[in-house]
Amino acid sequence: MTDGAATGAGSTTTHSRYAALVVAGLVFQEVGASVAVLLFPQVGALGMVFLRVLFSAVILLPIARPSLRGVRGTSWLTVIGFGLVLALMNGLFYLSLDRIPLGAAVTIEVLGPLVLSVVAARRAIAWLWAGLAAVGVALLGEGSFGDLDPIGVLLAAGAGAAWAGYILLSRQTGRRFAKLDGLALAMLIGAIAAAPFGIVSAGSALLRPEVLLLGAAVALLSSTIPYGLELLALRRLHPSAFAILLSLAPAIAALAGLALLHQTFTWVGVIAVVLVVSASIGAVWSARAHEPAPEAPDEMG
Repeated sequence: MTDGAATGAGSTTTHSRYAALVVAGLVFQEVGASVAVLLFPQVGALGMVFLRVLFSAVILLPIARPSLRGVRGTSWLTVIGFGLVLALMNGLFYLSLDRIPLGAAVTIEVLGPLVLSVVAARRAIAWLWAGLAAVGVALLGEGSFGDLDPIGVLLAAGAGAAWAGYILLSRQTGRRFAKLDGLALAMLIGAIAAAPFGIVSAGSALLRPEVLLLGAAVALLSSTIPYGLELLALRRLHPSAFAILLSLAPAIAALAGLALLHQTFTWVGVIAVVLVVSASIGAVWSARAHEPAPEAPDEMG
């Protein structure tokens, strides 16, 4: 084997390892969502949102130690908007999980970033991917995950729209704040915004040690660990490759729902998920022709 071939093989192996980190992050994320669903009877969906964002802030703030020196008005508006959208996205997603299965919720939610990729592509072929995704979502209503609650579907769609906003604000926050400073501040702002709803929803359950421990576990599984793995992966992976890997989220969510929550789905559900995943991958490639794919968030969902 020549030196060039050896270098190429080594590069492929390295990229495979970083790709594996992204997939591992998705697995942790969906396992965290499954644990969150199990806590709903005790704290409610909004109580779970509060616990997740609060513990994420508690973990990130000491790590980032954000400096507030030189932060101007526009930067504050950006990070405040980021924190509010973060809380809204998680709130809508968890409220949807209280009504529809995890696989269906994530499949619908991923339409937000998908639409963003289609718009960014500015090419006619991008609408082919949008149509493919529409067919996939239409199949979700054919009993593929059981009877889907219409309100749950609307909540998941709202979470998708918030996710698209999260991506845009995440990019702006990353440009205005160093390292993890912006994310840590956004988590704190999100926790403050979610606090009134979470306290009303969970009540005295927030004082129980086992509930707090599980809340911290959800924050680690759904936010801290996936974000750390994605941060490592982005050092070597092209943004478009990263976005393609994140397109696997609906499939991983469906499997997590099956394994941990015993949420079944039919072959029609499999086809629906495959169509949406395929559309997401196609949309990323279309967008790549003009500009890097949108930076993916640590799927708070």
